[in-house]
Amino acid sequence: MQNHGFLKVHGLPLTEIFPGGRLFGAEEVWFSSCTSDARNCRDGDLYVAILGTQGDGHLEVAKAVAAGATALVTERLVPAQAIPQYIVSDTRIAYAQMCHALSGFPSRRLNVVGVTGSEGKTTTTCLIQSMIRHASLQSGILNTLGYCDGAKTTPADESTPGPAVMADYLARMRAGGCSHAVLELSDRAIVQRQTAGIDLDVACITRWNEAELVSNGNQEEFRLRKSRIFEQLRPEGLVVLNADDPTCRAFEEELHHPVLTFGMKHPASITATLVERVVSEQTFLLEWGPETIPVRTHLVGDHHIYNCLAAAAVGLAYGIELETIARGLERVDRIPGHLERIECGQPFALFVDGGHTPAALRSSLRTLRETTAGRLICVFGAPGERDRELRSHLGGVAAKYADSLIITDGNPARENSEAIIDGILSGIPEDVDFTIELDRASAIEIALSGAEVGDCVLIAGRGHQSWQIVGDRRFPFDDREVARGCLRAGRWGESFGGERHAA
Repeated sequence: MQNHGFLKVHGLPLTEIFPGGRLFGAEEVWFSSCTSDARNCRDGDLYVAILGTQGDGHLEVAKAVAAGATALVTERLVPAQAIPQYIVSDTRIAYAQMCHALSGFPSRRLNVVGVTGSEGKTTTTCLIQSMIRHASLQSGILNTLGYCDGAKTTPADESTPGPAVMADYLARMRAGGCSHAVLELSDRAIVQRQTAGIDLDVACITRWNEAELVSNGNQEEFRLRKSRIFEQLRPEGLVVLNADDPTCRAFEEELHHPVLTFGMKHPASITATLVERVVSEQTFLLEWGPETIPVRTHLVGDHHIYNCLAAAAVGLAYGIELETIARGLERVDRIPGHLERIECGQPFALFVDGGHTPAALRSSLRTLRETTAGRLICVFGAPGERDRELRSHLGGVAAKYADSLIITDGNPARENSEAIIDGILSGIPEDVDFTIELDRASAIEIALSGAEVGDCVLIAGRGHQSWQIVGDRRFPFDDREVARGCLRAGRWGESFGGERHAA
């Protein structure tokens, strides 16, 4: 990784950067580069052995030493090695801290907001970014849609990058003159300690849903996982919580930091009242103390009002005026793949959304149900190799809110497609009609061919993704482009195909 000019000639002292371990074979280890991947180890690297979901890095020590590692950071003593070893309790935290140290701990010289939660993270980070820029402040952003250092944006490999990439981007933001950094922090990244080394001004929690508790299976463990983000707050840091979320409200009583709350149903610091909603836009009143200001946005649905409220609370935490906040929120015309409207002159509404959890699908379908005069047609599936216990819930949600169900592949990966669909079908009542079409492009065409004036089609589960994973293959596939291709070719308003299943 890059050093950014923050190192002494001989590097950084390991025991000072990450104190509390036991060093064997040397009085001190000075390092100027590190890696947690033995395959990428280079001469002079400090190798950090991480025990994780992809394997045990301790088993790769010999490979790292052969490649030129000068010292090891481990959780247990690895015998028969002639180089220094530093034993720590958690190598994941140690590695993240080292990455940020090598980049000069850039988050300490930035205003950093971390956004986490079950839903709404990507949209909320985009809204915060727009609001900060409308306040004439320079900001970088790292989220599912891309990584921007304030000047250049690159596609995202994952919603929250690993420690080395994260530290590098934060350093680039700082070097490029950014005053703020907006980070989408996934639950997985927080739990796996990939975000250690980042100092937060604001920790923003959008909302947590019951599906994650179902997945986790243990309420106490669930709460412990969710509380880890608060460990990264600076002493003067602030928390933004959803007052309408019971889990968030429970955390408020335990926090030792100031809290700003947002909501529409329970008393909160900043609230909103819906004024008008149509299929293409909505207007709500943003209320902060004695101030009230209307916000008109093309992001439709209660869930998007909550996202706007979360972003507004972050803006207030940074001292931005309510008028500036409102105009900054309005500048966001769309979020790619997040209830994104597709318009090619067709006489019905068409949306693409990335929500693949029951709660996310429910939010989208409920919003579209409110604004649809005709039938609501839903194309959806479930991701392979994950969240098997949620598939029946997806089927139940789709059956409850949509009039026509077309079940198809999402990203099945190496899992059998029929097994995934069987999981979905187990949640669909026997009296509900549905169509199965494994080929996703054909499923989309079936939905569009059956749509009529006044109907609404939702293509759910993949959003902005431009690829599909089937088996070990990853090939180009974008729901939005497939849908546009069908519409431009006039393949709509014809007849249904696929394997029909009538009640």
